[in-house]
Amino acid sequence: MRINKYLAECGIASRRKCEQFITDGLVSVNGKTVTDLSTQIEPGDNVTCEGRRVNPARKHVYLVMNKPKGCVTTVSDDRGRKTVLDIVRTSYPDTRLFPVGRLDYDTEGMLILTTDGDLCNRLTHPSSEIPKIYLARVEGEVKENDLNVLRRGVELDGRKTGKCRAKLIEYNRKTNMTAVEVTISEGMNREVRRMFEAIGKHVDFLKRVAIGDLRLGGVDRGAFRKLTAEEVEYLKNV
Repeated sequence: MRINKYLAECGIASRRKCEQFITDGLVSVNGKTVTDLSTQIEPGDNVTCEGRRVNPARKHVYLVMNKPKGCVTTVSDDRGRKTVLDIVRTSYPDTRLFPVGRLDYDTEGMLILTTDGDLCNRLTHPSSEIPKIYLARVEGEVKENDLNVLRRGVELDGRKTGKCRAKLIEYNRKTNMTAVEVTISEGMNREVRRMFEAIGKHVDFLKRVAIGDLRLGGVDRGAFRKLTAEEVEYLKNV
């Protein structure tokens, strides 16, 4: 088994992150530092990462969280902010969980956490194109003409976003807010917020409510639950 896949199977991180550990010289096999990504791991090999021996997880953990605002989607934060792993640490103190993809600091909603690096790699790879559904509350009135611009794609960071689905839910005249459901298949940084900024609109609230056919329903804000066997199987085959 290639070394990056082995580390991912051990629950260290996603394959891409494991590759970084390897090229940074943090991984040793049988006492020797390896930086070659093509290194093969054989049964009985002693593999360490950052000085700690690693072994394949006996049984992977799969969780779905309703991420609250005010925490970051990282394993740790050099600014001392609360992370999504702080929320699960009491229940899984010795489990090397990591988030699948990201939600920014001010965005809440559905987030998957797992020890399965191989699954994480497949779900976050650009070729996966898994639809992610967001509910946005936007300041001011948003009209169909505005949404048509988003549907065709807008330019962010010098490239055009892929076509998306955008559904007008309602406009509240009293609050001067518009509710919009947006479905995207990309993972650009703060993509939904910046898409609206591109048409002169500000997103006041943003929540991810679904990933593919998996819905968030039933998980309170700041809480989490285990994915069912059927849900895990869906993610592995999506």
